[in-house]
Amino acid sequence: MPPKTLWDISPTVSPEAPIFPGDEPYRLNWTARLSPECPVNLSALTMSPHVGAHADAPLHYANNAADAASVALDAYLGPCRVIHAIGCGPLIRIEHLQHAADGLPPRVLVRCCERADTVWNPEFSAFAPETVAWLAARGVRLIGLDTPSVDPASSKSLDSHQQLLRLDLRVLENLVLDEVPEGDYELIALPLKLAGACASPVRAVLRAL
Repeated sequence: MPPKTLWDISPTVSPEAPIFPGDEPYRLNWTARLSPECPVNLSALTMSPHVGAHADAPLHYANNAADAASVALDAYLGPCRVIHAIGCGPLIRIEHLQHAADGLPPRVLVRCCERADTVWNPEFSAFAPETVAWLAARGVRLIGLDTPSVDPASSKSLDSHQQLLRLDLRVLENLVLDEVPEGDYELIALPLKLAGACASPVRAVLRAL
């Protein structure tokens, strides 16, 4: 079997996709169906932009900040390192990443889960804010992980999101890294140009270098 050269790291978006309690789930309605009177099937979607793999815009955690349509795209495309921190506990700390920290590229994705959750689990791993700052000091411009948020579900201060704002970093959440070996890749995870939105879904993929 030839080696795999493309990894789809996006979960399927469906009505069963896990979401933060109170968030808008994915719904699909048909506004037209193929028939002798209609030449096409046509659907309409309702969902939070945080369902599935997504890129938070700064507007998500700061008023008057950039929306999904305004963020520069370069952070979401280019060399990337996947680092395994499986079983790291509630917070990804610096010591969980140091084994793979030499020569970091501008994008770092952290695999916390043996298998990404398919139901809502409030006990997911998040980033310690000092880890975000440590990565930024090493030239990292985008961080990502295979859980719903860079901050714990119970956080009200969103310290790691505020580090993203302060350091002008971008973030990807809800990735699926179950089958991805630790190492270096090309990341492609462009957000949609959604005017006024606090986030955007992405179809995130990794490509072998």
